[in-house]
Amino acid sequence: MVLVFAFQMALQERLDKFKKQQEKCQATLSSIAASQKSASHGSTNGKNAPPAVKFSNDTERLQHINSIRKAPVGAQMKRVIDLLLEIVTRMVEELRWSFACHCMLWVTRQALTPEQINQACYVDIKANKDVFENLRKNPKVNYDGQRFSYKSKYGLKDKTELLQLIRKYPEGLAVIDLKDAYPTVMEDLQALKAAGQIWLLSNFDSQEDIAYPNDPKLHIKVDDDLKQLFRSIELPRDMIDIEKDLQKNGMKPATNTAKRRSAAQIQGISSKPKPKKKKSEINKRTKLTNAHLPELFQNLNNS
Repeated sequence: MVLVFAFQMALQERLDKFKKQQEKCQATLSSIAASQKSASHGSTNGKNAPPAVKFSNDTERLQHINSIRKAPVGAQMKRVIDLLLEIVTRMVEELRWSFACHCMLWVTRQALTPEQINQACYVDIKANKDVFENLRKNPKVNYDGQRFSYKSKYGLKDKTELLQLIRKYPEGLAVIDLKDAYPTVMEDLQALKAAGQIWLLSNFDSQEDIAYPNDPKLHIKVDDDLKQLFRSIELPRDMIDIEKDLQKNGMKPATNTAKRRSAAQIQGISSKPKPKKKKSEINKRTKLTNAHLPELFQNLNNS
């Protein structure tokens, strides 16, 4: 509340300063006009007196405000929503324990009245009913009857709530749906990734990051026999056959080799798959760099 009051006071201060500048300029113009009138010899009866002059030392700013208020409803709404998304209130509380100082920071978005929005981005919501009604119904905006605030898809406040949410979605949660949860959410995602609490992987189709929980309780130990069985499965040599097998098992292949080869043929590029190189046999003279994976060297040639 203190920061909101300070914000209002700062805006009011700027407005008062602007009004004073206007009054000063108007007085200067009036004195110039009066001196010109007294120096003139042909206008003693007042019939040729110049009309009243209205002056502003901030013409460009006023033209800018006018262009904003004459813009389409959608453009004005975007301006307000961007403002609600960006403006934040920072509250810092220092907690002292024995000789240590711990600083906790909560960052939340600020709710603004129509007057504050008008002062900040020059969109007069009260004077434009279409903008007001569309903002009130917009899914990204919350209106409590007095103030407007930004509404994200997930109402999160900090890193703890972020981690709890991700753990509810073992199949993954799109980062694009989390970006606007709260101002420091992207930094918290990277911190959770660095701590090993989540995985951030890219989706092959959309190239967007997906957040997956990395809960230690979900770790499963796989028997060596099952590992050996998995490694013994020989995959088809042709990628098309692999894609067909995936489709038979109800999975969508990440590639489309048939389409790619057809396009290559149209462009005159050879579509024959390159023959696989024969694997070199490992013997005692081979320099082993993966000594921590002994199963790779079961077929080591003793000769």
